[in-house]
Amino acid sequence: MQPDLRPTLAGIAADDYPIALPALAHATAVLGGLLLYVIVTRVRHQRHHPSAAFAWVVTIAFLPYLGIPLFLLFGTSKLARPRQHPRAVPPPGTPPDPPWPPTLLAGLGMAPPAANRAIRFHADGAEAQAALLAMVGAARKRILVSTFILGADEVGDALVTALAGRARAGAKVCVLLDALARLRCTGVQLRRMRAAGIEVRWVTAMRRKPNTQVNLRYHRKLVVCDGAALWSGGRNFAEEYFTRDGGKPPWEDMSFDVHGPLAAQAELLFGRDWTAAGGAAFDPMPATDTGVAAGAPAQLVGSGPDYADDNVYALLLAGAFHARERIVAVTPYFIPDEALLLAWRIACRRGVRVTLLVPASSNHRLADWGRGRALRDLCNAGADIRLFPRMIHAKAVVIDDTLALCGSANLDGRSLFLNFELMVAFYGRQEIDWLAGWVLGRAAVSPAYRACPPSWLRDVGEGLVRVIGFQL
Repeated sequence: MQPDLRPTLAGIAADDYPIALPALAHATAVLGGLLLYVIVTRVRHQRHHPSAAFAWVVTIAFLPYLGIPLFLLFGTSKLARPRQHPRAVPPPGTPPDPPWPPTLLAGLGMAPPAANRAIRFHADGAEAQAALLAMVGAARKRILVSTFILGADEVGDALVTALAGRARAGAKVCVLLDALARLRCTGVQLRRMRAAGIEVRWVTAMRRKPNTQVNLRYHRKLVVCDGAALWSGGRNFAEEYFTRDGGKPPWEDMSFDVHGPLAAQAELLFGRDWTAAGGAAFDPMPATDTGVAAGAPAQLVGSGPDYADDNVYALLLAGAFHARERIVAVTPYFIPDEALLLAWRIACRRGVRVTLLVPASSNHRLADWGRGRALRDLCNAGADIRLFPRMIHAKAVVIDDTLALCGSANLDGRSLFLNFELMVAFYGRQEIDWLAGWVLGRAAVSPAYRACPPSWLRDVGEGLVRVIGFQL
């Protein structure tokens, strides 16, 4: 009788399953991870830059057990879904060719420009701190504060002392901090605020909430007092932004205060952030300062995961094509995406004077590496790039005599596509001239950037850094 050569059930269990089942499980994990990526990015309208999308797909495909958890933690860039905005219709009496920035922002759902009683930019950190403490000291009913960093130093302590004093005097004080601020502020500061009756909330905390992600940093910086006065800009509440950086001079930075309806707009934005962070909703303050008809016009421009559109990015991209004479910009970190970089290069080719001021060395070495290609491409297109000898943390963009932007957003992927940011669009000629003069004055005393071919190693390094540019 011929022996039965068919494999036995025992043979299959002993020899085939140990190989087949793990391979099948791995393939299932890869396919499930890729399906998850498609569902999250398409159904939830998560628009990723091509380099970021490629990086996520490769990581999930080759390292699914690492890539899937990382994507769930860091892959979200939008918390708000796109919605249909009504087409902006100019009010009666508007000139036939209205200014493009308010028209664009109206289409993006922004509140219209407001005529304010007074707008003042701060010449230096000492003036900025004096204006901040004076505004807080004059508040009587409500003080709203948000920042990325609250320093465990004299500047942070002075603000905490002022806020605690007003809280004990009967004012309602709400403080909204990014979760990373825990690394800078002290337990003593938090206990002092809470003992005085100040409410403190954290945004993007490490514990997961339905409306937050650990990779979405809260970068908005504002103080609103009684719904009538706004202090804002690029400064965090720490020494290096105001008075000193250790034993060295403070960083160059920008801030401003506004008295008028713009403060009420900022109060509404803060209220939305406050409730999203778990705070109790509060009613807007009654309007006591409606500005004047001929006052300085300004417009709040919020951007981030809580907006369906990347509002600041859209304004910068449109501005590059509307510019006719000049684009003047200052930023500590310059890692634009390809579309914005191309738009600025085209502006140079069209004869627009593009002036960019960046620090010779910033406080983030990876960001300095990542900017190399963009600086060379822009310089070769004809832009005037200047390297400020110290750290400069200011963020501003001026386009012709039409628009000046100032606030918290840097010209990099993290600020433009991931962070919660706040900029203010200024339309008054005095404000536009002040901001352009501030940037050009510092550019005049800064060495010019010269584009030099990089070494092979640096070129590879810059390319690798740009792949993770959104996380810098």
